[in-house]
Amino acid sequence: MEQERPPPSVMERMWGREPVTRRGPRPRLDLATITAAAIEIADAEGLGGVSMASVASRVGVAATALYRYIGSKEDLLTVMADGVAPLPPEPEGTPWRDYLALWTRAQRDIVLEHVWLLSIGRLILPMGPRRLLWLDRALAALDGTGLEHGERINVASALSGYAITEAALVHGVGGGGPQMENVAITGAADYGEVLAGLLDPETYPALSAAMRSGAMGGAEGWVDDDDFVFGLDLLLDGIEALIGRRASEGAGTPEAPGRGEVS
Repeated sequence: MEQERPPPSVMERMWGREPVTRRGPRPRLDLATITAAAIEIADAEGLGGVSMASVASRVGVAATALYRYIGSKEDLLTVMADGVAPLPPEPEGTPWRDYLALWTRAQRDIVLEHVWLLSIGRLILPMGPRRLLWLDRALAALDGTGLEHGERINVASALSGYAITEAALVHGVGGGGPQMENVAITGAADYGEVLAGLLDPETYPALSAAMRSGAMGGAEGWVDDDDFVFGLDLLLDGIEALIGRRASEGAGTPEAPGRGEVS
């Protein structure tokens, strides 16, 4: 039997599986304290303010002391991405579509609350107990739909990606992104007016017509919650159609390979 690959040390700490030694003085720190301090810095100053030195200063130790718990800046980002996630809602008794709508909205709101996740959310695989609990609950919500395991993972990946994209649009078009500050754009309608003046109708006929129609105005275009629901319904309609096709074809094999990442 092939031996299982041991997890990285940071994962062992995240999952509480690091061997405990009873020798020597009791450690002054733990991973939860370090993670909370790093998140506080990122929330207040952005990801640029997070370093081993700044986190060490926040918890009152020398930077070298952190390396007993966190091997690198990348490890620190990994535990931060997991640490900001609250416990997911439970799917029991909730129809799969309603649950995944709630799940996706919650994913978006987590990113909006901690906008620095936009810089790392797609780059760090879910490895900690909290992010993987979110993935587990999304997969559990699809029990009984006839979707294969790999298809369920791809569904969660698509919805998580949509949540991150929508959070980025809200943050950027709402004036939160530095690119918007540089061009003095303060909202979706303002953005639409700028584009309407820039776009050549011959080169960009469809987009130019949309901007000139005021599509980005009204209820603040992309920032409006109706637009989030519209896009989410498109995805859920597609998932429902897939479930319908699988029902008409009969149950597939349960171990089809899947791909994808979630926040």
